Amino acid sequence: MVVQALVFYLFAAVAVASGAMVITSRNPVHSVLFLILAFFNAAGLFVLMGAEFLAMILVVVYVGAVAVLFLFVVMMLDINFVELRQGFIRYVPVGAAIGLVLLAELLLITGAWTVAPGIPNTMGAVVPPAADVTNTHALGGLLYTRYVYLFQAAGLILLIAMIGAIVLTLRSREGVRRQSILVQNARRREDAVEVMKVTRGGGV
Repeated sequence: MVVQALVFYLFAAVAVASGAMVITSRNPVHSVLFLILAFFNAAGLFVLMGAEFLAMILVVVYVGAVAVLFLFVVMMLDINFVELRQGFIRYVPVGAAIGLVLLAELLLITGAWTVAPGIPNTMGAVVPPAADVTNTHALGGLLYTRYVYLFQAAGLILLIAMIGAIVLTLRSREGVRRQSILVQNARRREDAVEVMKVTRGGGV
């Protein structure tokens, strides 16, 4: 238990420090690298909790896809970060006001938190032993039964975000040849192929 507690505090401290460095680093590439480090430490915390499936999903999806995508986008885009920081002071009051509103909402939610009166009655409910139910089975049973509508809503939000990202990055550039499916489907044989009769010993 002592070793587990030490590992927990180590992972937690590194995760919190990495999260702080994500928002304080001046270089966006360093921010993405600190974000990857925070994800790895969060995965270690999931392993300590016995949620190996969530740890694997966090590493595969967020580290292997999202964070790497952020890193490539930041490194490949030609962004003038000096120009972006020029109007930072102008938006500080608006950002501070939004932060205060969010802090007030969190305090109200935390202060009004109460335990449901029916919770003590459910403590003695019949549940299968933990050894008989795997982590993946328990998570899937919870997502696809009790939270199925929220799960579908989250997928819909991600789909809308993906479509929005495609629309925002889709730009028409001069000199770039694009594929037109309508033109290809409307193409006739006579428009593309010309049959010529070539005489013997002659050329086209």
